[in-house]
Amino acid sequence: MTAVLPRAVDLNADLGEGFGAYRIGDDAALLDVITSANVACGLHAGDPEIMVETFRLAKAGSVAVGAHPGFPDLWGFGRRALPYSAGEIERLIAYQIGAAAALSALAGHPIVYVKLHGALANLAVADPDIAAASVRAIKGVDASLACLAIAHGKQHQLARDAGLGTYSEVYADRGYQDDGSLMPRARPGAFVHDPAEAVERACRMVETGEIVSVTGKVLPTAIDSICVHGDNPTAVVTARLLGERLAAEGVVLAAFAGKA
Repeated sequence: MTAVLPRAVDLNADLGEGFGAYRIGDDAALLDVITSANVACGLHAGDPEIMVETFRLAKAGSVAVGAHPGFPDLWGFGRRALPYSAGEIERLIAYQIGAAAALSALAGHPIVYVKLHGALANLAVADPDIAAASVRAIKGVDASLACLAIAHGKQHQLARDAGLGTYSEVYADRGYQDDGSLMPRARPGAFVHDPAEAVERACRMVETGEIVSVTGKVLPTAIDSICVHGDNPTAVVTARLLGERLAAEGVVLAAFAGKA
């Protein structure tokens, strides 16, 4: 039976990931293509100046915005798992949501969702205590905020059970393990560097409603949003090609949460 394509899907990227005079990624170019922007909140990357600038650019481009909290790890870019307790993680996430809420309001373009970054997001896939801490933080700060969570993870399940608006995310440029989690970055197959290959993979996921692991295991998956890593040198090319390919197949790019 031929798969029925969804009428719309979101395309997101992680933005605002510089710090001070240091900049990373081409945020302006990505904002011409994506429909949701995950904005770093100052701990793994970002600062008040970059955050406000990013929120203003997103508003000008009618791109929905969300908080992108991570571990307080500028040196490791939030990609190292740090030994915080679940309670400390809950407060770290709440702290960053608060910063994003304040600065997005100042920019006139309030956040509408939360998506965890890096090691924190990967931990929330498998660890129910950390997943629950993230859900408590979102709901405790603002229960109207949606949760954008990695498909098949504990955070997605617990956020939905808690009554948060919950959306499922897949990655165009990352490899998957058999349980639906992302391949650790140090392992072969963790990254898809070729834009054409990333687009092909993402379109197949959208067309079939399935993730395929590195071993070939097929996992049926609800797909609300596709992520392209903003710090990847090929991010802009990948995002543009993906948007064009989906449009050619009749799939509209549209924000999954709130009004852009």
